[in-house]
Amino acid sequence: MDLLQAMKNRHSVRSYTDKKIEGETKEQLRQIIDECNRKSGLNIQLCLNEPEAFGSMMARYGKFKNVKNYIALVGKKDNDFEEKCGYYGEKIVLKAQQLGLNTCWVAMTYSKGKSAAVAGKGEKLLMVISLGYGETTGIPHKSKQIVDLCRVDGNMPDWFRQGMEAAQLAPTAMNQQKFIIELCGKKVTAKALSGFYAKVDLGIVKYHFEAGAGEGDWKWA
Repeated sequence: MDLLQAMKNRHSVRSYTDKKIEGETKEQLRQIIDECNRKSGLNIQLCLNEPEAFGSMMARYGKFKNVKNYIALVGKKDNDFEEKCGYYGEKIVLKAQQLGLNTCWVAMTYSKGKSAAVAGKGEKLLMVISLGYGETTGIPHKSKQIVDLCRVDGNMPDWFRQGMEAAQLAPTAMNQQKFIIELCGKKVTAKALSGFYAKVDLGIVKYHFEAGAGEGDWKWA
């Protein structure tokens, strides 16, 4: 399964089976998390076999069931902290999808104080991503039209359209898709609009766009 197919196949899943994450799957998850931490300076952590964070009424209110594994997005609170959490968190999410796992981004409906994540001095646990073998594969979310998510100076090049098609598939808080991507010449600008966790969403969207557009004669403004 390539990255674009993983984007198409990946949907939010909140109910999981008892199957443990182990062996080569666990090792590959640790490898991608280590890689993301090296590149970003974040302190993303893999928490396995830990049911307490999702054992509260809040989790049940959020319709989470049998969550025992999650990825904790932890790091120092600088100007691009939230965007980096989105960008690298989604990179891990899509790797998990390729490994046959299911996921869900979780900002509020879990017990932060009961999580196994460790935040060092000056660090913050921003949110978590539930992880495991889903009871289902989830259902697709509705997306806005590409023309509603971007602005283009002139004709839309194929590479930009491919980037936008990938960005359409990006998970966003409450499925708001509060972002706009602009093309001027060969420079691309991605902006977060007002909304819950809009900066996290922006990081997720930028990772999707890059994967769809590929490496070419363009760059972020």
